[in-house]
Amino acid sequence: MKEIKHDHEAFTILKDKIQLIKQRNKATYLVGPIQLPVNLYGETTVFQWYCWLSQDEVTEDYSHIIEKLASSNLAEYQQSSVLVYGDFANAEEALIRMHSICHTGDIFGSKRCDCGFQLKESMKRIKDNGAGALFYLANHEGRGIGLFSKAMAYLLQESGYDTVEANEQLGFENDTRNYEDAIDVLKQLRSKAVTLITNNPKKMEALEKAGLPISGRTPLWGDVSEYNKKYLQTKVSKSGHMEAEGTCLND
Repeated sequence: MKEIKHDHEAFTILKDKIQLIKQRNKATYLVGPIQLPVNLYGETTVFQWYCWLSQDEVTEDYSHIIEKLASSNLAEYQQSSVLVYGDFANAEEALIRMHSICHTGDIFGSKRCDCGFQLKESMKRIKDNGAGALFYLANHEGRGIGLFSKAMAYLLQESGYDTVEANEQLGFENDTRNYEDAIDVLKQLRSKAVTLITNNPKKMEALEKAGLPISGRTPLWGDVSEYNKKYLQTKVSKSGHMEAEGTCLND
């Protein structure tokens, strides 16, 4: 096996960019901020990017964490991250978006959902607001069922099932997403109230249950087409998402 030599200077640079967030019987290691220039609607916008890693091991010996990276096979499962804009910690008004990863919508630009639109629109609103953060949650694919299961759910949808029915036929609940890690990171980055960009009351409830101060909610509907109309209707009728006016059809 090739011996890996660790540069002391490199470790010194990295250790000052790592924060430990202790959570019950595990730890979240938050690394950043990292300058990330982003092409947002044809203009370059510089965000501050952070990534986090949840581990069972709780240690402040960051050299140990760094030394384990090459053998941890982290590419086999994705890590979540957050894009921060402006003076997020101190700004009086800050927008946040808890965005669930969507391989097909975010990367390929699929019109079967509105995820790609929501991702870009959230980033634009955060920039226009002057301060905010977009949390990109990597273990939320298909509302928590994973990409392979989502592919099979899509096949069922092509045969007439809606989103919820397809997930249930594969043995999943309607929505299994968990926001605990993201909320812990949010608490680390900001203590003041936030306005949540969402149509989903469950995201509001998750933040409220965690004791986070919330100043409001702003809806995020758009990019409706023949390909995603049924998907969007199911969000409201079966998943409890609020319409743009703030009402919920299944109350």
